[in-house]
Amino acid sequence: MAVPSRHVAIVGGGIAGLATAFALQERAAETGLPLPCTLIEADSRWGGKILTHRIGEFLIEAGPDSFLSQKPWGLALCAKLGLTDRLINTNEDQKKTFVFSRGRLRELPEGLIVIVPTELGPFLRSGLLSGAGIARMAMDFVLPAKRKPGDESLAAFFRRRLGREAFERVIEPLMAGIYAGDAEQISLRATFPRFLEMEQEYGSLIRGMLAGRKRATPTQREGEPGRSMFVTLKDGLDEMVRALVTRVKEAGVTLMSERRVEALRVRSGRPGVWTYDLLLEHGPVVTADAVVLATPAYASADLVRPLSPGAAGLLESIPYASTATVSLAYSASELGSSVCGFGFVVPRVERRDLLAATWTSLKWPHRAPTSHVLVRCYVGGIGREEILKTDDETLVRRVREDLAGMAGVTAQPAYVEVNRWHRSMPQYTLGHLERLEDIQASLGRYKGLWLTGAAYRGIGIPDCIREATETATQVVRYLSASPL
Repeated sequence: MAVPSRHVAIVGGGIAGLATAFALQERAAETGLPLPCTLIEADSRWGGKILTHRIGEFLIEAGPDSFLSQKPWGLALCAKLGLTDRLINTNEDQKKTFVFSRGRLRELPEGLIVIVPTELGPFLRSGLLSGAGIARMAMDFVLPAKRKPGDESLAAFFRRRLGREAFERVIEPLMAGIYAGDAEQISLRATFPRFLEMEQEYGSLIRGMLAGRKRATPTQREGEPGRSMFVTLKDGLDEMVRALVTRVKEAGVTLMSERRVEALRVRSGRPGVWTYDLLLEHGPVVTADAVVLATPAYASADLVRPLSPGAAGLLESIPYASTATVSLAYSASELGSSVCGFGFVVPRVERRDLLAATWTSLKWPHRAPTSHVLVRCYVGGIGREEILKTDDETLVRRVREDLAGMAGVTAQPAYVEVNRWHRSMPQYTLGHLERLEDIQASLGRYKGLWLTGAAYRGIGIPDCIREATETATQVVRYLSASPL
């Protein structure tokens, strides 16, 4: 069968691959460029880590449960998919978050913007930090900015600016909930570059956050008008996945699930112009003029190794953390007063199995019947992965022991579900941005080949959508300029 000219193949059917296919069809329609596209996924389902389970009246997110509204790309995609009226906010009546520290749950005080405090009084009253810890944090106002160039770990940066105690008891557990990583190794420049910019501009993180808060309107502080900081979809995040699959099908994209790409081969009919052959484990060879690898870095490494061993080695050097979520449903009448707010995080220095717990049905509506409370616990991550070697029964027992010790939850759950995510969370370790530049340079001669997804420039859903959209724009620009 003749292969259509200007054919694009996308490998990986998670949010990055689906968003790339969607944006490709948008850009192709705008430019009038016919662009047949094939989306290939090894699994039997679409969506990658976005996975929603419905068990009776319970709605359980096996992977991510929400996305950040302050990053506009997730909201924008929902609008294009007709899902805006399906978006829901967090429950403002329960707007509290806690840290388990020194034997009990302590509420994160007001005056905490993202992860940097802007008011010291609430910290004094919270008991999270000692008087010495508060005094050290206040030194951020007078400490000079670091002028020496080069990357710095999150741990080193925040210890330097705010002190060890503030880092260990407040900042580290909040960051661990985002990256499931070791802050001693995570790159500041690759994850929170705006804090580095604040230090350079204002000489102080707290002063920089105060300045930003004064300039921002109330809407800007929260996100889009009427949006809480985090939002989700009424029937679960896989509403987005299902809508994307429907739309790309309607646009003529060929969807191939349960088809693993075993190898990527290139051939050139003329200098600088490549044709790509994707060899499938079960099925025909897919030939394309452009290829987007929306797969984990280690999977992309295997595919590009024949093209560039150097790029493959760099991709393999991007580490991944393994995690698991444990969802438990309890009768509401059997839970104590500690179950309030959105949930709690656990500092690494507490040496517990539990990374964090979310009181899911208190944080979000439509997640459980009124007679029950749905709880979601997080375990694993860099340095905490030992628990993942246990079987499900042992894992659940240890999680329940932590819930009992930290939040007084001793009741027998009515329902339990364990979801394991092996090598699921890419880590932006020191030198990450330089590695990305080296990967791009190593693959530079292969025009028409792109890498996209969570391993590169943002792990959240909005960041994956943003990068997918940018990738689609580059693909269309390349194909429009390239001669037939």
